[in-house]
Amino acid sequence: MYSYSGKCLVVDLTTQSTRLEELPESLLSSYVGGVGLGTRLLLEKSTPGAEPLSPDNPVVFVSSGLAGTMVPTASKHAVVTKSPLTGLVGDSLSSSHWSLALKRAGYDALIITGMASSWVSLFIDDDIVHFRKADHLLGKGSSQTEEAIRRETGDNRVRVASIGPGGERLVRYACISNDSNRQAGRTGTGAVMGSKRLKAIAIRGTKPISVWDLDGLQKVCADLYAKAQTSATEKYRMLGTPANVLVLNRLSALPTRNFQQASFEGAEGISGEHLAECYLAKVTACASCPIACEHLYRVQDGPYAGLEMMLDYETLFALGPLCGISSVPAILKAAELCDFYGIDTISTGGCIAWAMECFEKGLLTTNDTRGLRLSFGNHDALVEMVERIGKRDGVGDLLAEGTRRASAQLKGGSEHWAIHSKGLELPGYDPRSMKTQALGFAVGLRGGCHNRSPSYEVDMSPGVDRLKAEPGRGLLNKEKEDFAAVLDSLILCKFIRRCFEDFFLEASRLYTLATGINMSPADLRQVGERVNNLKKAFNIREGWTHADDWLPPRMFKDPIPSGEAKGAVLSEAELRMMIDDYYKARGWTAEGLIPPGKLKELKMDDVIELLNG
Repeated sequence: MYSYSGKCLVVDLTTQSTRLEELPESLLSSYVGGVGLGTRLLLEKSTPGAEPLSPDNPVVFVSSGLAGTMVPTASKHAVVTKSPLTGLVGDSLSSSHWSLALKRAGYDALIITGMASSWVSLFIDDDIVHFRKADHLLGKGSSQTEEAIRRETGDNRVRVASIGPGGERLVRYACISNDSNRQAGRTGTGAVMGSKRLKAIAIRGTKPISVWDLDGLQKVCADLYAKAQTSATEKYRMLGTPANVLVLNRLSALPTRNFQQASFEGAEGISGEHLAECYLAKVTACASCPIACEHLYRVQDGPYAGLEMMLDYETLFALGPLCGISSVPAILKAAELCDFYGIDTISTGGCIAWAMECFEKGLLTTNDTRGLRLSFGNHDALVEMVERIGKRDGVGDLLAEGTRRASAQLKGGSEHWAIHSKGLELPGYDPRSMKTQALGFAVGLRGGCHNRSPSYEVDMSPGVDRLKAEPGRGLLNKEKEDFAAVLDSLILCKFIRRCFEDFFLEASRLYTLATGINMSPADLRQVGERVNNLKKAFNIREGWTHADDWLPPRMFKDPIPSGEAKGAVLSEAELRMMIDDYYKARGWTAEGLIPPGKLKELKMDDVIELLNG
């Protein structure tokens, strides 16, 4: 094989044993890698109905056919498991040097099963796997864990993925961090790793990666590298994703104070433009990325003077406007604490915003918060609550369960403002003023997600009325989902997508040049549809029902109160119509189920066998 190794390393923590399994070319070409291959392996290796935090739920790390080659932005890996937050498929992506180390160690996938009797870390030294005691690493953040493991191995080339104290305490939205500041952030993969008492996975990968047509790949990649320095990526290179703040604020799509408003009076002060002018320290990039979207900001004075932290739009919105916070230093401090504890910033901000509204409506009092005034805009309370969530301390223990479980426990009508889909807190796009995205959030296979259902792009397209729900949005959402699934399986960063003139033609050629496996544009397009049907099949097996494809009551009851989209609201009839339209576009039944014929059409006969046991 070229680029692929065709090998999967399976680690059983219960018995502290390992084995190698072959990954046939037919499986690799059907799911390509990343999220697609990871979901396929999860379906095969997991016990139907397994409790997410039990030994029966594996966590799968997957590389791709492009990782480790010269293809720009391909140094990424996927983490796939059954989510402890949603109970459905949980997948997340991360990037940089750990992704390369996994591939260079000779594995296309790594599957962790079972549960250790005491805390351990793994050291994968090419073909040799060491199980090491990890009690001394408990309580450390990812950077400290990485430094400690490198000291122990005496090799700075060792790359480490680890969980923080939040993962150790099973915060349901804990993440897995690597290379100090990269995270597989969403759906609680870090909690699953914590439930297995696995603190860290260190890898030293030294094997070469060969490609099928080196000269051909060099020529195509040279063109991509050049385009990555043009206007196609200018937004990400100049301001990073915080450039979204003022755009979404103008559109009344910037969720503010737990989605009570959709525009923020302090938007200018937290905008990408302001951050670049007043806080920017330097711009960095992931391994093999020519775009460099990562903007490192430094606090110059005040209680957090000297703090340096990177921010993307989603972290900025969740710890900023969503909690009514306009203090950049406080947002940076809260983000730093999220990184230390290893918890997802979007869910953390969503949970704190929910609690702030509960406090302002009297459902939580200072007796519950030990005197903390948990009001919108109180940036000291924001920072304190991140600490309490990471430690599962007091009311932080409630919030560590996510808004769906927290509201079900607190009751008092708080379900109305528990802003999630399938248990996953919503990202920073108000669905009342972006109705195609509303559909995407409702039907999202890992919960409400702008990365897996990026239909905000439809709403922001010329000629589309984003405030209108109409037939046809189902097909548009499906196409966006399938495109995202291809990117997440290849795996390519979404920020390079506009460097392609004909994506499926050029990306299928890249894949063939790297792997030697013939892949036509139509084949690659079908991979996206296959992956989304696979994820749907997993969810159905794990208990998904039609009722799960929905949005929280606020989206139907509370119109946007001000701004360009003042009065905008989503009706239940509109969402139902779009969901029916989407199921039809997918070829699913009216109840959202997959007919067996659809799986056969997508050449997924083996999946039918797996589902039937």
